[in-house]
Amino acid sequence: MTLLFELGLVLGVTFVICLLMRALKQPLIVGYILSGIIVGPSALNILNSGHEYELLANLGIVFLLFIVGLSLNPQVIREVGKVSLITGIGQIVFTSIVGYLIAISLGLASIPAMYVAIALTFSSTIIVLKLISDREDLDKLYAKIAIGFLLVQDIVASVILLSVGVFANGGSEVSQEIGVVVVKGFSIILILLYVSGSILPRIIAYMATSQELLFVFSAVWALSLASLFAAIGFSVEIGALVAGVSLASSPFSEEMAARLRPLRDLFILVFFLLLGSKMELSQIGPQLIPAMILSVFVLIGNPLIVILLMNMLGYSKKIGFMAGLTVAQISEFSLILAALGLRIGHLDSQVLSLITLVGLITIAGSTYLILYADSIFVRVSKILDFLMLVHSKTRLSRRDIRKAEMLLIGYDRVGSIFVKALNKLEKPLFVVDYNPDSIERLSELGIESKYGDIADFEFCKSLPIDSLKMIVSTVPDFKTNLEFLRVIRSSGSHAIFIVIAQTVRQASEFYRYGASYVILPHHLGALHAAKIIESNKLEKKLYQELLRRHQATLAKMTAWR
Repeated sequence: MTLLFELGLVLGVTFVICLLMRALKQPLIVGYILSGIIVGPSALNILNSGHEYELLANLGIVFLLFIVGLSLNPQVIREVGKVSLITGIGQIVFTSIVGYLIAISLGLASIPAMYVAIALTFSSTIIVLKLISDREDLDKLYAKIAIGFLLVQDIVASVILLSVGVFANGGSEVSQEIGVVVVKGFSIILILLYVSGSILPRIIAYMATSQELLFVFSAVWALSLASLFAAIGFSVEIGALVAGVSLASSPFSEEMAARLRPLRDLFILVFFLLLGSKMELSQIGPQLIPAMILSVFVLIGNPLIVILLMNMLGYSKKIGFMAGLTVAQISEFSLILAALGLRIGHLDSQVLSLITLVGLITIAGSTYLILYADSIFVRVSKILDFLMLVHSKTRLSRRDIRKAEMLLIGYDRVGSIFVKALNKLEKPLFVVDYNPDSIERLSELGIESKYGDIADFEFCKSLPIDSLKMIVSTVPDFKTNLEFLRVIRSSGSHAIFIVIAQTVRQASEFYRYGASYVILPHHLGALHAAKIIESNKLEKKLYQELLRRHQATLAKMTAWR
């Protein structure tokens, strides 16, 4: 059987399974993993070209992490860096300790128990980012924090794998080897900081003159840095993410991401197929009960640890819950670590099968948890109240906003324009934003503001809604705005509610639930452009004058922000 025929057959089976998943309204990732089991050695055994599929899967990993990196500009890193570091390290410590105790209680010896505990600690960056992307939540606060602590996990996992690998190869100076790798990594990052600020902008500007050139450059840059980081001892994932971050400040970052998304979706599918194909169903029976116990700890215990840590850092129950669900599965690093432990004689095949089974259960389970997180949160919200040890910093007190008659949600994007207009009404204005830099700028401008997130139900409940006469939301997420509008109207408020929508269908939904006015940016922009064409006709001088005025307006908007 040729590779091309085999790939076509494998994808054909995957297509049929995905159709079934779609009909049953199940997540497609579960379908991908199930397809891998079916085409693997446990069933049809038609997936035989393992090395070729590994290459395709690695390409999917590189492009996925590169695209995520493109959305992580330095401002985002500054915003969530501290909480991501603390939460990431805290979760690793607590999970490994509790996981070790559980493994010992299940009858495992000390060394296998350590491997199992470490395996339970790390979450799959690839799977989590795919699910967050499917939810279209990459711009949300919880997603930014989750990406941060997943990166911390990846770095720690790379160090552990490097240490075990050095030990397996007979190395005695483990700390020296790790030190060399860390120094190399920081050296490359320092060089990239210089290159991304002074050299890359000119290169990208030239590449952007051709969409094909920009596409090829993006792919080459992602693969080159991923390979470089892998060569010095870090993971491919870290290299790909750094490659994306180095280009995140470019005005062409979205174009680069759009060009690579089709490749990402195809190759990441192969990753999940390969993951499923490695399941050995023959060894599931004896390991089922221990695997279920460990899986329950990962699916419930890991999120609870993150929720507690984020609550102690002052984050709301909803943000902690959403971020916590992203650690409810074990990582591909866990499977690699287990395979390495088997190779050097620390583990037997039963422990490897145990960790693999926990991986399948938790990956499938966390897929449902993340995709249906909003409805799950509503059901468990009151239970989570018992875990809230610290008042959330996203919760408003009535003293914060008691005099406000106008509320603006979101200062970034177009909120700065609304601030200027609302100030002219000479009524008390209050602004809420979850970007600390925005709050700092508003404070400098003398505008009352506070850190907050309307996706947090506690925040919505803390609003003194009856005193508000106007509410303007610039938040781009449809579901968040609709839920906020429902809360406002269900409270009996008749405040003017202005909101932004991206489609006509969304606008109709907002009006159905009581919005006063819905802004359709593309529609308004097209109407404005049409009036300009009618007014200026084919007079180039008029368009040149319009250009000068527009550039002046853009400069003022930058100054406001």
